[in-house]
Amino acid sequence: MEGSKGHNLHVVLIEGREDAQQALTDIGADRLGIRWMIPKAVHRVIKVKRLGIKAALILKQEMLSRGGEAALSREAGGLTVEETDVLLMGTLRQYEQLCKKLKMQPFGLRRLADEIKAVLNNYDNKESRILRCRDYTLKLGERTLVMGILNVTPDSFSDGGKFFDTELAVEHAHKMVEEGADIIDIGGESTRPATWTEEPLPAQEEIRRILPVLERLVQEIKAPISVDTYKAETARIALEAGAHMINDIWGLQRDPDIAGVVGEYQVPVIVMHNQHGTDYQDMMADILAFLRRSIEIAEKAGVDPDQVIIDPGIGFGKDTQQNLTVMRHLREFRSLGKPVLLGTSRKSMIGNTLQLPKDQRLEGSLATIVWGIAQGAADIVRVHDVKESVRAVRMADAIKEAGVQ
Repeated sequence: MEGSKGHNLHVVLIEGREDAQQALTDIGADRLGIRWMIPKAVHRVIKVKRLGIKAALILKQEMLSRGGEAALSREAGGLTVEETDVLLMGTLRQYEQLCKKLKMQPFGLRRLADEIKAVLNNYDNKESRILRCRDYTLKLGERTLVMGILNVTPDSFSDGGKFFDTELAVEHAHKMVEEGADIIDIGGESTRPATWTEEPLPAQEEIRRILPVLERLVQEIKAPISVDTYKAETARIALEAGAHMINDIWGLQRDPDIAGVVGEYQVPVIVMHNQHGTDYQDMMADILAFLRRSIEIAEKAGVDPDQVIIDPGIGFGKDTQQNLTVMRHLREFRSLGKPVLLGTSRKSMIGNTLQLPKDQRLEGSLATIVWGIAQGAADIVRVHDVKESVRAVRMADAIKEAGVQ
């Protein structure tokens, strides 16, 4: 009997334009038709925070008229509030049509149209970019880069004191490069949350710890050296000594002078989300707003927009469940249009989830790396265990790129 065996249906994974193009090409669709249908095959959900009620009602009406959906708060329907969050749901084609119409609307909707287009372009942007690290260049977008951690501190949460001696630190850096590290990140101050109630390490002591190692590595290894600091004085001395990039765990928002130093030397900068305490109104939105501010600070200080890297700050200002939630939503950070550094290695999130001490967290660390790559939200991973991480990264990259033509 015809059709008795069924039609062998399955749901096709469409994460972006490339997947849509591949799926349409595989069935032999017309080339011109493919270009027309791709935006119809890709669906996106966008959250708009605190939109004025008049603008929100117009936005909902316009999205519904194009076959999409827009959800407002219950109170917005009764006009009992002045603002509401909005959740937009639609295909790329529906957003294209929506933005054209919003350009003709009042109440700030013209600007909102530009913001919607920017977020969608950022989220789907697959273009590779070049990090100019003074006399080195790193290409982002073709493969995931590995940053090796070198703590020259007596009290780091994971390997405190292990590489406090200059010779041991230099030897370990050489080993990490041999194992495949693309960048070495030197830190002179413990950044574990327990130390934040104490007095910050003076810049002069931080410099005293970092400088002998940095000066050796700049001469001896063929890889960019990043310096992990939030202090302008340390950043300037490190860059004068030849450091190639700055990694600021306070996202340029702790020391008001550090952004200017980075801009002066025109090096890449990593801006990480951080805060005291774990209270949020809307966690993902709050973290994204913090990072937007960091990006704005960097660019106003003269840092090239292509040289800014964001870090969601796993383990900082978040409890275990919050860290897991951020990991679950990592892909949302692509909305900012910047490369993402993921630093999860040996973090307490892993220890608390698996009930393991810090020297037994390798497998958990590798799992977080692979998850970040699978989400398309890890351009650089910051790790202690370079050899094992490089292998995991290469395997995850190979799977992610399989079938993409």
